[in-house]
Amino acid sequence: MSLYEISKKSVSNVLSVAALVSTSICTTNVMAAPTKFTFITNWYAQAEHGGYYQALAEGFYKEAGLDMTIRMGGPQVNNLQLLAAGKAQCAIVDDIGVMMAQKRGIPVKMVATSFQFDPTVVITHSDIDTLEDLKGHTVLIASSSQSSWWPWAKKKYGFTDAMTRPYTFNIQPFMLDKTVAQQGYMTSEPYAMQEAGADFKSFLIGKEGYPPYGNSIACRTEVIEQHPEEIKALIYASMQGWKSYLASPAKGNELIIKDNPNMTEDRIAYAVNLLNSSGIVTGGDAQTKGIGYISDSRMKKTWDMAVENNLFSASEVTLSDVYTTEFVDAVRVMP
Repeated sequence: MSLYEISKKSVSNVLSVAALVSTSICTTNVMAAPTKFTFITNWYAQAEHGGYYQALAEGFYKEAGLDMTIRMGGPQVNNLQLLAAGKAQCAIVDDIGVMMAQKRGIPVKMVATSFQFDPTVVITHSDIDTLEDLKGHTVLIASSSQSSWWPWAKKKYGFTDAMTRPYTFNIQPFMLDKTVAQQGYMTSEPYAMQEAGADFKSFLIGKEGYPPYGNSIACRTEVIEQHPEEIKALIYASMQGWKSYLASPAKGNELIIKDNPNMTEDRIAYAVNLLNSSGIVTGGDAQTKGIGYISDSRMKKTWDMAVENNLFSASEVTLSDVYTTEFVDAVRVMP
């Protein structure tokens, strides 16, 4: 073999190796590319979504292999409709909402939660000592409450539908009428009442015995079945986000205010303080089972309550189709 042939063969070998290395690098890069993932919240960006924004800000989703997009909810956003249309993999949907979706044949399933109890409050004037004292008063409630906590309240406290009037997300009717009570959100309306100088009391229905979780995570069933690793990554990163946010929320707050410029730092600080002091994220089963934990017993209580309140029949919604603990059992992010 001539020197030319040897040289030519050596160059050929080098080029082959280079091509192999280049192909290997490209393949590795493709495999390592984060998976695009869309998550929809249930309202405009706020501290109640802080764990998710914190996970995005801290890079937890990217580390878990997700190229995350957080899409704000709001009064004109139908999370379940968007999930059914394939516009997102997962969203914040309340427990009863997931059950009602099953009733309508929408293939979604609950996989974790943000809060260990429902953050809905009933706000009364200071002369009311217990919720039972509201019998005969006017209570302003949102239309969605007719198929969630109001049927429970009617059964527990003897309320009637005649007591209700629509809640328009305005505290002025409450401020002007001492006989009126209204629903609210633990970290929202009480802040507005406080700023307005109202003399009020706030009753957390989650502490009064209402069994559902709060701000739960529901995902499309096909994503759960076909891409369980993505759901596991979502839950792990999100719960890491909640742990980080409650300790030092600055990075998450920057993204919250970027998405929702109407949110003020004072309002966020008020909410973060309540999220910490109430134990809504880290209390209950989360103390020993991990942030985001959901249990069979709690889901059964919620399902039983919904059936007893005639929201659906036992034959219309199968409890095992509503949720799975597969991921929260596998992913334990301790407070």
